[in-house]
Amino acid sequence: MKSSQFMEKAMDEHTDLLYRIAYYYVKDPYLAEDIVQDVFMKFYHSNYEEKGELRAYLSRMTANACKDYLKSWTYRKLQFTEKILQKEKMIHKDRLVQKEELNLLDMAILSLPLKKREAIVYYYLESLSVKEISVLLEAPESTVKSRIKSGKDLLKQKLVKEEWEVLLHD
Repeated sequence: MKSSQFMEKAMDEHTDLLYRIAYYYVKDPYLAEDIVQDVFMKFYHSNYEEKGELRAYLSRMTANACKDYLKSWTYRKLQFTEKILQKEKMIHKDRLVQKEELNLLDMAILSLPLKKREAIVYYYLESLSVKEISVLLEAPESTVKSRIKSGKDLLKQKLVKEEWEVLLHD
């Protein structure tokens, strides 16, 4: 068991990162919050010893928890139900142009295949090096580089069609 001060410090420093990781995996903000809470609960009860960077350890725990969820019966059942009922999600948000464009970028990232999405998120949003991503994903560096490049190419294709109002008015 960890001291409450250590846990509070870890939660303060890493919650935002873990939430972003979980959100980009599961594409649901509420589910991402639940996963992050579960990760911190598991971390609290674990026998963690400082061997490396805590950030990487918690990131790996979060990624694994998300992958476990995506393999779960609950998730598959939910996906199946949504496909059968073909629910249309109507989201009306009143946002500034920048927020709308960030939303478009998020959607483009979320539409990427999982492996390419992981590489893009870690490289561009979390500023990890190719080597760090390679260790985190347990994949060769060349594989990580190709995932980043192909993910970036897919994003370009998806975003070329969008009109970026901020860029048009500058």
